[in-house]
Amino acid sequence: MIMSFEDCFREKQVLITGGAGFIGSNLSRRLADLGAHVTIVDSLIPDYGGNLFNLSDYEDRITMNVADVRDPYSMNYLVQGRDYLFNLAGQISHTDSMQNPYTDLEINVRAQLSILEACRTNNPTIKIFFPSTRQIYGKPINLPVDEDHPINPVDINGIDKIAAELYHILYHRIHGIPIAILRLTNTYGPRMRIKDARQTFIGWWIRQALEGQTIRVFGDGMQLRDLNFVEDVIDAILLVATKPEALGAIYNLSSKPISLLELAGLVLEVTGKGGYELVPFPPERKAIDIGSYYANYNKIHSQLGWSPKTSLRQGLKQTIDYYNQNLGRYI
Repeated sequence: MIMSFEDCFREKQVLITGGAGFIGSNLSRRLADLGAHVTIVDSLIPDYGGNLFNLSDYEDRITMNVADVRDPYSMNYLVQGRDYLFNLAGQISHTDSMQNPYTDLEINVRAQLSILEACRTNNPTIKIFFPSTRQIYGKPINLPVDEDHPINPVDINGIDKIAAELYHILYHRIHGIPIAILRLTNTYGPRMRIKDARQTFIGWWIRQALEGQTIRVFGDGMQLRDLNFVEDVIDAILLVATKPEALGAIYNLSSKPISLLELAGLVLEVTGKGGYELVPFPPERKAIDIGSYYANYNKIHSQLGWSPKTSLRQGLKQTIDYYNQNLGRYI
């Protein structure tokens, strides 16, 4: 018998760290719709993407806890009695990690280990989902990148993310905590941070286009990228969180690659505004640029049946429609 997501999550106690952020808020809303009892943890530190508007119209269906995952006392309490932990809190800016490496270390490594210890001591049967990143691979040796590709991060964020990933796998293997991991690529969609380019270049491009500005494409624009619409990513998250065969496993997400030049053109076509120009890489960005990247998602497709459902044009239209209505809430 195949269980639906509603069967899996109805009446379950779910904790989501980073729940007011981009992916966390979309996941919180989906799980509330599935009948879960959702508690979110978010520090609401402005630089990290938490936005209470992301939870608008769901305030009476989601329990909000303003806390920092770096506080072990809060996490020791909050993990108790939960069936699932979606461990989405993190510092995701690559440039920020190079400028403030100790902050990245505290959030993406020390806090992750603290969360795992909280689960080991207070709730070792909790099912944990952890989002890793394509950035751990560094500059690809071959394309598409599969899960066995060498790990060679080009920035502090990638190093800290692989450390956190390894801690999660260790706690699964040694302590038996059920854990699954996705290596995410460029996730986009409604509720992502668009006020600057620190977390996502596509969000910044969308804002620039909506305001009639010129999108700046670094280099020759021929670098390839794969993007996933947030609702497709949430489908993958719920799959790995509920499928027994996904426990202890690591999966790439991906989609059909597109050049940055083509992507800029598509953003402008959907918004109907703005323009683009090619500009040289700033030195600090060039030093950590990975060139072309797109992944192989055959593993999650063959084992769990996931594949992206939303075309890039459809996803961009939904995203741009959302910001056309709510731009002032995000800038």
